[in-house]
Amino acid sequence: MVDAGRPTPERKRFFRRPLVWIVLIALIAVLIGSFWSGGSDYEEATTSEVLKDINDGNVKEANLLDKEQLVQLTKSNGDQVEAYLPAGMMETVATELEEAGVKFDTEVNETSVFVSFLLSLLPIVLIVLLLLFFMSQMQGGGSRVLNFGKSKAKMVSKDTPKTTFDDVAGADEAVEELREIKDFLEDPKKYQELGAKIPKGVLLFGPPGTGKTLLARAVAGEAGVPFYSISGSDFVEMFVGVGASRVRDLFTQAKENAPAIVFVDEIDAVGRHRGAGMGGGHDEREQTLNQLLVEMDGFDTRGGVILIAATNRPDILDPALLRPGRFDRQIPVDAPDKEGRQAILSVHAKGKPFVPNVEFETIARRTPGFSGADLENVINEAALLTARHNQKAISSEALEEAIDRVIAGPERKGRVMGDAEKKMTAYHEAGHALVAHALPHAAPVHKLTILPRGRSLGHTLVLPTEDKYTQTRSEMIDTLAYALGGRAAEELVYHDPTTGASNDIEKATKVARAMVTEYGMSAKLGAIKYGTSGSEPFLGKDYGHQRDYSDDVAATVDAEIRALIEIAHDEAYAIVTEYRDVLDQMVVELLEKETLNQDDLERIATRVVKRPPMSPFNGTASRKLGEPPVSTPNGSKPAEGPDEGIEVGPGTEGQSPQA
Repeated sequence: MVDAGRPTPERKRFFRRPLVWIVLIALIAVLIGSFWSGGSDYEEATTSEVLKDINDGNVKEANLLDKEQLVQLTKSNGDQVEAYLPAGMMETVATELEEAGVKFDTEVNETSVFVSFLLSLLPIVLIVLLLLFFMSQMQGGGSRVLNFGKSKAKMVSKDTPKTTFDDVAGADEAVEELREIKDFLEDPKKYQELGAKIPKGVLLFGPPGTGKTLLARAVAGEAGVPFYSISGSDFVEMFVGVGASRVRDLFTQAKENAPAIVFVDEIDAVGRHRGAGMGGGHDEREQTLNQLLVEMDGFDTRGGVILIAATNRPDILDPALLRPGRFDRQIPVDAPDKEGRQAILSVHAKGKPFVPNVEFETIARRTPGFSGADLENVINEAALLTARHNQKAISSEALEEAIDRVIAGPERKGRVMGDAEKKMTAYHEAGHALVAHALPHAAPVHKLTILPRGRSLGHTLVLPTEDKYTQTRSEMIDTLAYALGGRAAEELVYHDPTTGASNDIEKATKVARAMVTEYGMSAKLGAIKYGTSGSEPFLGKDYGHQRDYSDDVAATVDAEIRALIEIAHDEAYAIVTEYRDVLDQMVVELLEKETLNQDDLERIATRVVKRPPMSPFNGTASRKLGEPPVSTPNGSKPAEGPDEGIEVGPGTEGQSPQA
């Protein structure tokens, strides 16, 4: 039920439109003009007609308006006429009326000075009001014409749907850290008795889509104290000093309502590293950052305000912002593990119908590296696909298709390939799958298809059996060989490589370069880091810096990268050559079915034997390495002396294979 006395949002937006106010002002001006001019029921007549009616005795009474030079007659038959007289004719008409014995009134109609002043002032007033209205519209509201420096923070009201920690899954460590903030606000004495101080600032950082803003909304729903939410870009304006003024106003409001929480989303918009520009100028954004630093830890020691900020670029934030006393606590929010993904899927599945055989554990195993936003998108895409096919419950097939859509894009049914190109694509994808199946450290192949998706003509999907956070040299070399498996198959079958392997070559080159320059996995260059891991986010930071290694070392780096690529390529080529019949059989079934799953690959490649691990430095196959000296934490001491059962590959004498 809507309160009739309260304006609705639609009504408010209607009266904020400039065209509505222009029309209203014009109507008011017309009404005022008609009011001052007055209305008239007289018919118009000419001067000669008026004189003729007077001389003929057809006039009963008359009214002379001297200022307007207007004569109004009422005839004997009741008709009323009026006529505007030429200059000097008013006295003539009056004389004619006197001679005819007609009664008439004479009105001077002299307007007062005050009324004349108002009439002359009215257009100026209307223009000024119109200008003020347009200025207020540009600043976002009628009463905010000069409020440039006021904070745009939104205070979470009681009517806002609350998000709690129960709605957050896959980020247990971050939730535990934020619960402490909530507990301190509810019961500060428990911490104050021990002399503990609550952190003044909490920084949530991590990849996009991992739930940083969701965690902040959960804190707002759980805290029970005033919660102010604002974006980092809301501080930045074209006017000098506006950002700093808004920071002061925001913290003033928060301190007046302390204890309170202030949440700044995407703080990197205002908290970037100072002095990183080419000119080294002191711009408006830096003034805003300086004010934020003062408010967080300056001379004003009044407490009770906790700042929570979120960013996916912590590397570009100013060091003064990250020091203890400002952002005391920095909480990483990374992509969830398998259990976290399963919990996230369960949260987003609430209120949606699923068929009984759907297992979220299987879906979680299928989605390594997915963020919370990706998993939410998977559930939503599956629901859309189910509705598109007029089904009543979401099935496992719909979830599988949704995962493929999120990874590689929607299926492009309109892209029809010729038979020759389809066969070439099948050999390319089968080469990837065969090499991955034969390598000891490659992830198992889950699916390969020649159906175009996104920008690819086909793709091979490999999924690790468990979440991994580090890689050995042997695993990375197997990754290189798997990436070049499609190229090797094209060379073996067609003796003419295609452009389809461009993305594979790009990824392989990136991995090989990281192995040489970042991870110290080159025998010639050793465990030394060469160059930077990535370009500086600011041009002024690395401007004028020279390369930190010589040209000879740069040539060696290029040679080592090429050597790794060639070793991996030779390994992939050897695999597809040895198992050419398996490759052909895989292509036959792939052309027939267009998609093969893990069971199909296991059936086709039954005779494929896993290759022995490759030596990390020269790429030659070495015998199986022995067990590490410490196998389990069962209380036994590490073995002393040289490791038994470990053979060092050629060219690595005197070096530990685990180094």
